[in-house]
Amino acid sequence: MSNEDITLTAADGQVEATVQPGNGGRIGALKVDGIELLRQGDKFGCFPMVPWCGRTRDGRFLNGATPHQLPLNSPPHAIHGTARDAAWRTARTGRDEAVITYDLTDPWPYAGRVTQAVTLTGDSLTLTMSVETYDESFPAQIGWHPWFNRTLGGEGAQEVRVDFTAAWQEERGDDHLPTGRRIDPRPSPWDDCFGMPDGVDVTLTWPGQLELNVASREQWVVVYDEQEAAVCVEPQTGPPNGLNTAPRLVTPIEPLEAATTWTWRRL
Repeated sequence: MSNEDITLTAADGQVEATVQPGNGGRIGALKVDGIELLRQGDKFGCFPMVPWCGRTRDGRFLNGATPHQLPLNSPPHAIHGTARDAAWRTARTGRDEAVITYDLTDPWPYAGRVTQAVTLTGDSLTLTMSVETYDESFPAQIGWHPWFNRTLGGEGAQEVRVDFTAAWQEERGDDHLPTGRRIDPRPSPWDDCFGMPDGVDVTLTWPGQLELNVASREQWVVVYDEQEAAVCVEPQTGPPNGLNTAPRLVTPIEPLEAATTWTWRRL
């Protein structure tokens, strides 16, 4: 099938999501009552982070004793995986659901397939992703990087408030990577990874307009609020540099799977 944009609708058209297989498999838009929640542009929306999340130190990782070097697309590190820069294929689509796939290839050194399912309802968007291999096993990560608009527009619109309770914060070094120390969560501004052992649970509130909860069974989330126009809440299967510090192995009999659900209500 083609990799043209896919429009999903729910609640008699009051809710609409745009899936962009040809633009890195990202969610290009999410509208509730005609109001856009995601920052617009080729590099915004919500993109999948796979086969790694955040920064990998110096672009290097080990698979067992085998070293690999990734391109340094955020020098001196490699950042956010390869799939966001690639064209995905549409496997299945309907009114409120789409399934898209991406085959891992250079510069990632291992063969594998990524599948992402997008499901829309009147009050939620669920993203499910898997990485599978029929060949060699390899470490990988899955995550999502949404850019939520800081304000939703309209007269008197207030900036979004981000609320969460984390068990710890990964101490961030000068190189923007975790040092390995866990510290008590610090106040905003953030470009930081937090630990939530019971699952990711972050609420964004646009006062008087909308409340949106980002949830996942995974225990890691990066929160980024240092840009003027948008904030990011990124559930993921491990911390930044996790290919090295907390690898999750994809094997021929055990894929890596993760999901996140955004649920909203009007205020």
